[in-house]
Amino acid sequence: MTDLAATAPAWLDRFRTKAPRLPVPAHFRPASAAREAAVLILFGDGPEGPDVLLTERAATLNAHAGQPAFPGGRIDPEDDGPVAAALREAWEEAGVEPSGVDVLCTMPELYLSRSGHRVTPVAGWWREPSEIAPGHPGEVAMVARVPIAELVDPANRMTVRHPSGVRMGPAFAVRDMLVWGFTAALLAEVLIAGGWERPWDAERVEDLPPDVLTLASRG
Repeated sequence: MTDLAATAPAWLDRFRTKAPRLPVPAHFRPASAAREAAVLILFGDGPEGPDVLLTERAATLNAHAGQPAFPGGRIDPEDDGPVAAALREAWEEAGVEPSGVDVLCTMPELYLSRSGHRVTPVAGWWREPSEIAPGHPGEVAMVARVPIAELVDPANRMTVRHPSGVRMGPAFAVRDMLVWGFTAALLAEVLIAGGWERPWDAERVEDLPPDVLTLASRG
């Protein structure tokens, strides 16, 4: 087994300690009958400093079309649990070689009521980064290594609102993407767990763009 203490950088120490015990809000507490899924929160030491891998789903999908997300998907019968599923999905969606990833921890399950999935976030350290590219053009439009410094920049953070006036949670405007919904909510908790979050104006509220709403309404 890889000695994570020797391979993972010190800036991940706090995250590794805090993440497995993050509290789960009531609206994210899983229902036992929900389908099991997993996502990979992949940390790397990129050309612009510490970063995390995000994908953007293809606009042609029936569910969550056009939305930025962590690599991931449903746990298949042949997968050996959420870790195997998260690594497999990252390979299929973004070209991440599983052999170059050290698993740091798994986080508490979260429930996505819209899709009826119980999602296990799996955190990994990208010990040996591989070339990344959309693996399924019909499913993934883009993959990007997003620096943590950009994610915590107060200028890139906001709360998004449905045109009806309902606040929908935190969002991040990075790399020509608007990260919102489940991914943004999880990402916000990841930044807190790692001790990286900077003060930002939670009262900066912006409406979701019409094109984003149109895509999101598909499923």
